[in-house]
Amino acid sequence: MNTDTDGIAEVWDRVVGTQPDPSFAVVAVTGLVALAVVAARGPWRVARNAVTIAHEGGHGIAALLTGRRLEGIRLHSDTSGLTVSRGRPSGIGMVLTAAAGYTAPSLLGLAGAWLLAAGHVTALLWGATALLLAMLVMVRNAYGMLTVVLTGGAFFLVSWFTATEVQAAFAYGVVWFLLLGGVRPVFELQAKRRRGEAPDSDADQLARLTNTPAPLWLLLFHAVALCSLTGGGRWLLGL
Repeated sequence: MNTDTDGIAEVWDRVVGTQPDPSFAVVAVTGLVALAVVAARGPWRVARNAVTIAHEGGHGIAALLTGRRLEGIRLHSDTSGLTVSRGRPSGIGMVLTAAAGYTAPSLLGLAGAWLLAAGHVTALLWGATALLLAMLVMVRNAYGMLTVVLTGGAFFLVSWFTATEVQAAFAYGVVWFLLLGGVRPVFELQAKRRRGEAPDSDADQLARLTNTPAPLWLLLFHAVALCSLTGGGRWLLGL
């Protein structure tokens, strides 16, 4: 019995405790790798699935926090997604739910950067695993379930079976990717709207909900992404 208690206490200490900061070289290299993944078309096409998980997860969390009923989440192989919630078709709850998608990856990256700056590498990895597990319950299609399981499995395996240095490198790479990966989709959306390819985008839905022009919502998305990248980057680099 004491052994079980000691084991639980040890795990808890790992989660809430702090880990040594990696070297500046590790922080810089993981940032450059994340930048290369976001900038290159091929790697981005695959890695964008992770941004979609964060995007749709943001919609889902906002819906729950504002009292809406979350019906389900679907993730598609073309990296698009859909989150369905029930409730009032207008009002602050619907506005916050619609606005949470494009801002979620950057804000999650900012929160992750704060945790890493405080030395909580394991807490970040376990927290991400818990969020992905909670999201899995609401995913309603096979591809979405596979994507979330693989992503959550990667976080769990790294946090449980690898050395501290590997955990830190993985965590910094993920946070850099969220911060940088939160910027590109907003530019992609802007380009699609310019070509008339996204008439029902989050920005357009927000425009109808608030009688505010869609470009102003795009500006908000840009501001959140770039400010998060600036602030989170400073935390990661120890500036």
